[in-house]
This record gives sequence, structure tokens and C-alpha cells, in this order.
Amino acid sequence: MIQAKNIHKFYGDLEVLKGVNLTIKKGEVVAIVGPSGAGKTTLLQILGTLDKASINENATLNINNIDLLQLKDKSLSNFRNKHIGFIFQFHQLLPEFTALENVCIPAFIANKSKKEAETKATELLNFLGLSDRIQHKPNELSGGEQQRVAVARALVNDPDVIFADEPSGNLDSASAKNLHELFFELRKKFNQTFVIVTHNQELAEMADRKLEMKDGKIIN
Repeated sequence: MIQAKNIHKFYGDLEVLKGVNLTIKKGEVVAIVGPSGAGKTTLLQILGTLDKASINENATLNINNIDLLQLKDKSLSNFRNKHIGFIFQFHQLLPEFTALENVCIPAFIANKSKKEAETKATELLNFLGLSDRIQHKPNELSGGEQQRVAVARALVNDPDVIFADEPSGNLDSASAKNLHELFFELRKKFNQTFVIVTHNQELAEMADRKLEMKDGKIIN
């Protein structure tokens, strides 16, 4: 499903990624671990098309057989919106909107109708145990509830893959455990693929595979 070969990233003279290769199958939950500064988030952002790899004629990045390195910015943005979901450490919800409205935003960007977007968003929020919180704004929700809204937002366009960067890093241990279990529940129900950067050892051990990074390379 995801194939990346010879991915490099330079910031000036600093080489952050040094020829990363990886393959991820549909329905896998893969954890990327390693010390701070190893290049984990940079890799995740490149895989998720939020950043671009440094130019290298031998590099490839394919998701579902689409060569992302060949797409222009507009086509890349459209691909990202329709095929990729993101969950970040800080939920990034818009404070002036309700849970339902926050979840609908990616669907509206994809030109889905209000009815279609709200129906899907409501279905997801119900599935995530937030049926009584749909009209609440972020400041009226707990940290765990806010992160579940962010998960619903990531899922609303039925993405091929969800990239998560320290998704439980801002949660207490009980909420983190619930979020981790939710990922595997979503995989079971939707065959959802997850690529997760995490320092949480419990989550890393739960994953199907654990890829360890050090000094800009995957070392296992």
C-alpha cells in the first residue's frame, strides 16, 4: 500500500533523513519509534505529503500505486484530502466550531454536501462514543474527548491511511490507553491502516510492527 525508497531530507547542510526505505501493507498498524531528533516526524510528514523529500532521482513514494513525487501541488493537496488522515499530539480543533462542525471540515474541503458530511460525521462520533457531545465545542470536552473528535475528523473522508504523530502524548494514562485500543478497534472494523510516531512503549508494543529510527535511518 505504501512504498518509500531512498527518501532523503536536507535542511541546509543538515541531513535529517538518510535514505529511508519502508513498505506498509493495507490494514497494518505500524509504530515508528526512536529518540528525539531521529527524524521520525520528518519522515511522517513526508509520507503524509505535508513536507517534500529532498530531490533525489532514485527516490520513490507511492500510496496505492500513485507516485506522489510526480504530483503537482494542487493534485497533491487533493490526494491528501481524499486519501490521507492526520492525528496530531495536540488535537488542532477549531475552538469556535462544535465537534460535529470540526469533523465535517475535511468533507467540505472535498466538496461533499452538508447532508453527506454531517451524516458521516455523526456516524463516526456515535461510533467513538461521543453521541451526547456532538454539539459541544472543544473547550467543553475533556482531553480524551477532543482527541476522539480529532480521530473522527481524520476518518471522515474514508482515508486509505492515517498518520498519527504522538497521538496520545498529551493525554493522561487512562485516556491514552482508550485511544490506543480505539486504533485497533478501527482497524478491525474498517481495515484502517495506521502509521504512528510514538514514544509510548505500550502503544509501540501493541503495533503489528515497530520500526526503530536512529540518526535519520530505520535500523530494524
